Amino acid sequence: MDAEVNKLEKLLKAVEKNEKLILDTQKYVWENPETGYKEFKTSAYLEKVFKSMGYEITKAKDIPGFYAVLDTGKEGPEVLILGELDSVICPEHPEADKETGAVHACGHNAQCGTLVGIAAALKEEGALDGLCGKIKLCAVPAEELLEIEFRTGLIKEGKIKYYGGKTEFMHRGFFDTTDIAFMFHTDNRLSVDKGSVGIIAKQLTYEGVAAHAGAAPWDGRNALYAATCGLNAANALRETFKEEDIIRFHPIMTSGGDMVNSIPSSARIESYVRGRTYGAMQDASRRINQALCGAALSLGTNVDITDSPGYAPLENSSEMIDLLKEAVSWAVPDEKVFETGVVLSGSTDMGDLSQVMPVVHPYTKGSNGKLHKKDFCIDDPAKASIEPAKIGLAMIYLLLWDNAKRANEIKKGFKPNFGSIKEYLAYIDSLNVSGKRIEYKDGEAVIKLG
Repeated sequence: MDAEVNKLEKLLKAVEKNEKLILDTQKYVWENPETGYKEFKTSAYLEKVFKSMGYEITKAKDIPGFYAVLDTGKEGPEVLILGELDSVICPEHPEADKETGAVHACGHNAQCGTLVGIAAALKEEGALDGLCGKIKLCAVPAEELLEIEFRTGLIKEGKIKYYGGKTEFMHRGFFDTTDIAFMFHTDNRLSVDKGSVGIIAKQLTYEGVAAHAGAAPWDGRNALYAATCGLNAANALRETFKEEDIIRFHPIMTSGGDMVNSIPSSARIESYVRGRTYGAMQDASRRINQALCGAALSLGTNVDITDSPGYAPLENSSEMIDLLKEAVSWAVPDEKVFETGVVLSGSTDMGDLSQVMPVVHPYTKGSNGKLHKKDFCIDDPAKASIEPAKIGLAMIYLLLWDNAKRANEIKKGFKPNFGSIKEYLAYIDSLNVSGKRIEYKDGEAVIKLG
């Protein structure tokens, strides 16, 4: 145990030795925000940093992101540490990109600094001594589920299959050999939740008939009115959702007509259905579709609905939470992890990994303001990137020291919701349903809810 402590203390000091590199990374990514599947500049910067430290990287090629593997040379589990590349869109943020509105009001720039800090420390001489197995360091794109229309275009072009970067990397086989995964997210306190909800993504197009809005509105069928009726009908369902299912439905209208003197023939909406379990999400999605179709039917219009898997509910492993607490006691002994015990109503594609392997997704200190809002900032860069790098190194050592006893115990006690990544992906593929939902024929209408 003394040897383990001495080794860990040396590595924690190695993080501090690389403080400038860590904070330079954090700063660069903050100043160059890019949204999901567009993070080519960010990825290239991190690739250069990793190569300068002597890493061989495997790139995702046609999309941003990469991973690097450190092999201890001894057989054992593979531990995955992730850092997310993408930003959100918040045009009102004072430091948002003037053209795109992109800004790291999510703190992912701090994750990139943390990933570099862990990578640098693990390259210290003798860093892997006493460990077994492999350590996979991954810079992953597209965690924030936004710009659905853009990502749908990438899917149609065959460039990606899934909206989320982690799910896409699962599809590409990047995590086939992984046994355990963790990452950190910047916030204003050191905490961990029980988990978070999942997402079914929706894209809606109400289809009507155009007509002159002043001269002959009776010749048209107003797609905008049908859309607003549909949203009102869906809103009327809210009180029927059970609190324990944590259902959320929050649509935005992306198009509602082209000119004011024409009855709109098309209206487009994007939304999520969030929920604590896949069963709850599917039930709510079907009922919402019923409301949306009923509105279309009432005005003689149609509605094309595309339902797609977004992210799975996140389930933080209790054993990984215990590991996190112990790692914090070693790495930053003045801090304690606040365990909330709640399921958050936000979502992350870390949930997809949690369906097949033990994971933990804690929050660490260093930011101020509200996530995704105009007042978000990294007000303590060291706490945002350096402290989680130390915690991450302590977790790696606790997992892979002593012939990976701790990692093997966690693996043995974990009961996945799906037997393999392949099985999980096959399940979420079955959630894809798209097309016009009303068939008008001989004075009758047949509705397909999906």
